[in-house]
Amino acid sequence: MSSPCAPVRRVGIFGGTHGNELSGVLLVRHWQQDGAEIRRPGVEVKPFLTNPRAVERCTRYIDCDLNRVFDPESLGRPVVEDIPYEVRRAQEINHIFGPKGSDDAYDLIFDLHNTTSNMGGTIILENSRDDFTIQMVHYIKNALAPEPCPVLLIEHPSLKYATTRSVAKHPVGKYQI
Repeated sequence: MSSPCAPVRRVGIFGGTHGNELSGVLLVRHWQQDGAEIRRPGVEVKPFLTNPRAVERCTRYIDCDLNRVFDPESLGRPVVEDIPYEVRRAQEINHIFGPKGSDDAYDLIFDLHNTTSNMGGTIILENSRDDFTIQMVHYIKNALAPEPCPVLLIEHPSLKYATTRSVAKHPVGKYQI
């Protein structure tokens, strides 16, 4: 029997982790202007543009892939003049939504992406033992039925995830073509 999940009080919705994936960017900008659709009593929902420089240039990244630098080494790197833009941005995001692995981290982060693969609306999880995300995915799949909503589990016991969403207690990726 699993223990009850703590209430979700803070949710981040990320768009623009890759600056050339515009669906999440458009949604985040829309919700930043008018958050009525995502407003819920007792829950802080923060739409956030993760890589604004890459979005401005409509390119995947400036110096390195932002979705690969949320590892302890990058997050702990000293801030110096020649630090890659995305490493500095990861540190800023970790400061706002984390710190990663702490009790103070945001409860949930949805990281919105696009892909050229024929995946449709796909939810990506990194942990099959996270009761909250498993229940949430079940709810989402039922709410979208009869439309398919595949779930991709990318779990490996020794892999340390360095994605933007890994800052949260419950990380969720969402891909849409």
